[in-house]
Amino acid sequence: MTTILGISAYYHDSAACLVRDGEIVAAAQEERFTRKKHDDGFPRHAVAYCLREAGARLEDLDYVGFYDKPLLKFERILENYLGVAPRGLRSFLTAMPVWLKEKLFTGDAIRRELGGYEGKLLFAEHHESHAASAFYPSPFEEAAVLTMDGVGEWATSSYGVGRGKDLEILAELRYPHSLGMLYSAFTYYTGFKVNSGEYKVMGLAPYGEPRFVDRILTDVLDLKEDGSFKLNMDLFNYLHGLTMTSSAFHRIFGGPPREPESKLTQREMDLAASVQVVTEEVMLRMARHVHRETGMENLCLAGGVALNCVGNGRLLREGPFARLWIQPAAGDAGGALGVALAIHHKVLGNSRRRNGSGGDAMQGAYLGPAFSDDEIEEFLRGAGAVYEKLPTAAMIARTAEALTREEVVGWLQGRMEFGPRSLGCRSILGDPRSRKMQSIMNLKIKFRESFRPFAPSVLREHVADYFDLDCDSPYMLLVAPVRKERRIAMTADEERLFGIDKLNVPRSDLPSVTHVDYSARIQTVHADTNPLYHALLTRFRELTGCAVLVNTSFNVRGEPIVCTPRDAYLCFMRTEMDTLVLGSFVLEKARQPKLEDDVDWRSLYALD
Repeated sequence: MTTILGISAYYHDSAACLVRDGEIVAAAQEERFTRKKHDDGFPRHAVAYCLREAGARLEDLDYVGFYDKPLLKFERILENYLGVAPRGLRSFLTAMPVWLKEKLFTGDAIRRELGGYEGKLLFAEHHESHAASAFYPSPFEEAAVLTMDGVGEWATSSYGVGRGKDLEILAELRYPHSLGMLYSAFTYYTGFKVNSGEYKVMGLAPYGEPRFVDRILTDVLDLKEDGSFKLNMDLFNYLHGLTMTSSAFHRIFGGPPREPESKLTQREMDLAASVQVVTEEVMLRMARHVHRETGMENLCLAGGVALNCVGNGRLLREGPFARLWIQPAAGDAGGALGVALAIHHKVLGNSRRRNGSGGDAMQGAYLGPAFSDDEIEEFLRGAGAVYEKLPTAAMIARTAEALTREEVVGWLQGRMEFGPRSLGCRSILGDPRSRKMQSIMNLKIKFRESFRPFAPSVLREHVADYFDLDCDSPYMLLVAPVRKERRIAMTADEERLFGIDKLNVPRSDLPSVTHVDYSARIQTVHADTNPLYHALLTRFRELTGCAVLVNTSFNVRGEPIVCTPRDAYLCFMRTEMDTLVLGSFVLEKARQPKLEDDVDWRSLYALD
């Protein structure tokens, strides 16, 4: 029996994963435990959880793997600074203390954090970890693999081929020419936070017109037919400065970056639309090149750019590959999973486990902690909450009925999801038929920008009734059009609307999940991976004839997705959610006592 712990840390989205004999036993991001969004520290809580879930001790580990190679990354950083000197001194002085004190000694730090671990410690290259996370859990015996992100050590994109236990990287695009950096530069320029605001740019894009596309393709990047490109580095500041874009960039696009939290203008919407179109074109050209070079029919994706579900949808519809599979934790967190699987298969030469149902090996991405009814009730009693405990069928019926009344429901069930999406275990749910649900959830629950779209969860067996998609999309990583017969035609006056004014115009009979371009980011729900959530959707369909629910992550703006019943209860009480369902327990907001700010909530329920 071989037990391998994979770790990603020290940049953003730290995580841990435990693999035993090729099976993914547990995986979680550190942010879920510390409640610090995108936590980049050593994932000690996630490691502790993974070991506990596996019933293992540190001395039981055969290998520990780290998801990238710090010395190779340091080489790139030094060469970068030498190449732009004397510019970049301030950035250099900011970066070097952390490297010289900590990151150069990552191996020592890992051993120290693991209590003096003396076993085997291996390092994979960053894009090798991404590629392994994409191919090895996929349902394919063989596939092409494409990875795209900001930067690892030197690589910013790569492609290769996986066959059985073998995975080979064939070519890569190198820093500073990076699709992830390009998108992040526009994220910064439009006033959002890099490494977290990219979703906002993607959601904002349909409100704009792509009028800057030609300018980007002419002045910003030189794009080749094979998807490779070079950025005009005079326009960017990330090589030598502390910001993403330069004054030359600002001159080309009509002014300085938008101030964060200031009013969005049509310019930002048009910029978002433009960089989204360019990103999709690069993705499509890369995919076509990989198909020509490999001859494969299947494609696996990972890296932060693979979270661009609009681009993924175009790859599925217009790309040359017959089948597409995307790692649900496609960003850096998934590197912890990738390095563990790379050690098991590439280093140790073990064959891949095959899923008997023909699906993938991610178990629906439900790889985090779960909580028993006894644990939940212990917390609820300590918190003084008012609740009812119901049998499963009654709990599902009560929840479905609340949703038909347009109530907003917090839903915590089973194991927490691994990756950035809530997939029906740590979710906030609503009725997609409601014309007011999107604004209610954005402004009163999530406390976020009103333009942000919500995703539909739909019974897999009914997905084609609602969307132009007839394949699995279990991880909410594909955008597809709403079926034409469900769309609502716009009036002449509505057609003349611009920007955010488009927001309140219903686009289909599922207005809360239909974006302004008649698209939706779809999660298909499967009875075998999440039977409870499937049962809830089934009951909602019986009551309403609708097999779809609004599903958004169980958190508020600026906070990670909830992990524990405590996290969920606090989020419920501090927002305008109507109902909370924790395991078998149903809580109604109107019946709850006032939340006392001076209560030591952490002492009432702690994971450690």
